[in-house]
Amino acid sequence: MNCDTALVTAKQMALADRLTVASGIGEMALMENAGRPVAQAIQQRWTPRPVLVLCGPGSNGGDGFVVARQLAAADWPVRVALLGAREDLRGAAAHHAGLWRGPVEALTPRALDGAELVVDAIFGAGLSRALEGMAASTLAEAAARKMALIAVDIPSGLMGDTGASMGAVPCALTVTCFRKKPGHLLQPGRSLCGEVIVADIGTPDAVFEQLKSDTFENDPKLWASTLPVMQADGNKYTRGHALLWGGWPTTGAARMAARAAARIGSGLTTVAVPAVALPVYAAALTSVMVSAIARPEDLDQLLADSRYTGLMIGPGAGVGPATRSRVLAMLATGRAAVLDADALSVFKDDPATLFNALHGACVLTPHEGEFKRLFEGVIDMVGDKLRRARAAAQASGAVVVLKGSDTVIAAPDGRAIVNANAPPTLATAGAGDVLAGMVLGLLTQGMAPFLAAAAAVWLHGAAAASFGPGLIAEDLPDLLPAVLQNLQAKRSGQACL
Repeated sequence: MNCDTALVTAKQMALADRLTVASGIGEMALMENAGRPVAQAIQQRWTPRPVLVLCGPGSNGGDGFVVARQLAAADWPVRVALLGAREDLRGAAAHHAGLWRGPVEALTPRALDGAELVVDAIFGAGLSRALEGMAASTLAEAAARKMALIAVDIPSGLMGDTGASMGAVPCALTVTCFRKKPGHLLQPGRSLCGEVIVADIGTPDAVFEQLKSDTFENDPKLWASTLPVMQADGNKYTRGHALLWGGWPTTGAARMAARAAARIGSGLTTVAVPAVALPVYAAALTSVMVSAIARPEDLDQLLADSRYTGLMIGPGAGVGPATRSRVLAMLATGRAAVLDADALSVFKDDPATLFNALHGACVLTPHEGEFKRLFEGVIDMVGDKLRRARAAAQASGAVVVLKGSDTVIAAPDGRAIVNANAPPTLATAGAGDVLAGMVLGLLTQGMAPFLAAAAAVWLHGAAAASFGPGLIAEDLPDLLPAVLQNLQAKRSGQACL
């Protein structure tokens, strides 16, 4: 399926360009198609003003010459500065440089004088090393002057596959072609790119099918049609029964997670708590049931009830032998399970025991600290977030949700989804507990783990964005109904995954 939320690596994009040319679209036309939308986006966002186009020695620089020519044709004052010699340009880049009738300056910081907008068409995603020399100093000077930068493809010095910065500077706008790259979404790339526009350059739909992309930007197109549907003849049990372990003396985390599970659609939600904690939970929860656990056997009796369709433990559970035993008891049922926070950290010194107990219906939701505690020594921790999340999912056999402003959801089979709708207001205590509860609620209703995790992450971000400043975690569950209602129109059609 030609899914427009798919992400492509730099190597896949190069292949797409070759396949597009082979389909009959010439290199000169393809470069024209890549540069034109950049000029159009600039004209749509700014009024005419002095523009400096920084061109590199390769195809990205060729795109820059197209941008300059298009803006000049629209009567914008445009100058071009080139890294290297004009006679060294080859192929389509040389062709479009030849169509530029204005002067070409040397690319140096002095070229910035008199410009108000700067187009970065130096390297794009083709660069695999740190920025250096005049390219680095010129872009750094533009950033120091707080000039508005527009990147062609991706800011120069930003790694397209990983989002790592090797000297990139912040841009106001990035215009890329065909599909986004992981680096447009993974931090710090997401922050450095500014607004990202994906331009259609005429790549045939058939080209996408040959790329075999396994990485996607999180979007309802991936999972909206698989969200649980309430049936007219259903009842609370047909919507599933969620069971959470409630910690003591820390109680807020589990209570928020329980409310989130209920709000996202779990027909019944029960929190199992130590007997001493019963008054606290019972006083705070009304539609969520509370079951007191006085002995380990009491939890075993609850788990023996097959009507519990989704299980969760972690928030406020405590890091000790009791939590470890409860995690393993829940996993032994073979039912869908979410493990978060303390349920992960408790296996820091013995991850193999946890991984051996996990099964295909499990979702792990660590933040970076918990991820490091569990997976350090298991996978190579050096590298980008996407690669680490994939390695962790493969090593554990579970879906891994590596949280952050650029949350990555990875499946054991290698598929991954990068989330980009999380506002900074989610950086608040308890937001992760709510997210885990949302994943639980969707699993409880029978949604597949990978898509349930992706849906919960996106809905979490959308709920926070709908509230705005002043958000606290306990606001999130009550924001979900409106977000879910807005999604109803997107339920029809086939999912991309």
